[in-house]
Amino acid sequence: MSSDAAEVVELLTVRGETLAVAESLTGGLVAAEITSVPGASRVFRGSVTAYATELKHRLLGVDATLLAERGAVDPQVAAEMAAGVRRALGADWGIATTGVAGPDPQDGQPVGTVFVAVDGPPGARNGAEGGGKTAALRLNGGRADIRMESVRSVLALLIERIAGEQSGNERAQDTERNGGF
Repeated sequence: MSSDAAEVVELLTVRGETLAVAESLTGGLVAAEITSVPGASRVFRGSVTAYATELKHRLLGVDATLLAERGAVDPQVAAEMAAGVRRALGADWGIATTGVAGPDPQDGQPVGTVFVAVDGPPGARNGAEGGGKTAALRLNGGRADIRMESVRSVLALLIERIAGEQSGNERAQDTERNGGF
C-alpha cells in the first residue's frame, strides 16, 4: 500500500465521494493499490482494465475516430477514458492510465510515453466542465518501473485535483479534524 493510495482513500472518505479507475498499461495495478488500503470499499466503485484498444471505445466510450487516427497512447484518449469510467461506474471521480511500458514502441510512441488523466465532478474548479486534467509523462526504466511510476503519477494527479477543489478553510478544517494544525 502506498501513501498516495492511503491519502486518496482518506480524502475521498472525508468528502463522501467515490472513485472509478480505467487502466491500460498498468493492467489493474492502480485498482490493486487503492484496494490495498483498509476502508477502500467506502470510496472505490470499481475499475475497467481496457488493455485492448477496441475496449477503450466499447466499454469506456472513447471516440472511435480518435482511436483510429491517433491510437490509444494519446492525451485525449486518457481524458476520455477517465470521463468514461466515471460515467460507466457512477463515480464522482474517474482516473485513467494509457501509454507504452515496452518493450516495443506502440502507435508511433516510444517506450516510456504515458498519459494519465483525472475527471471530476461537474462544476469542479480550475478545470473543464468535469474538473478534468491530463498529464503527459516521459518515463525511464524497464517495463515494471514505467508501470509503477504511472500508478504513482495518476494517484498524485488525483490528490492534486481533489486538494484543488477544497478551499483553504475546508483544508484547515480537515487538518484540525485529523489532529493537525
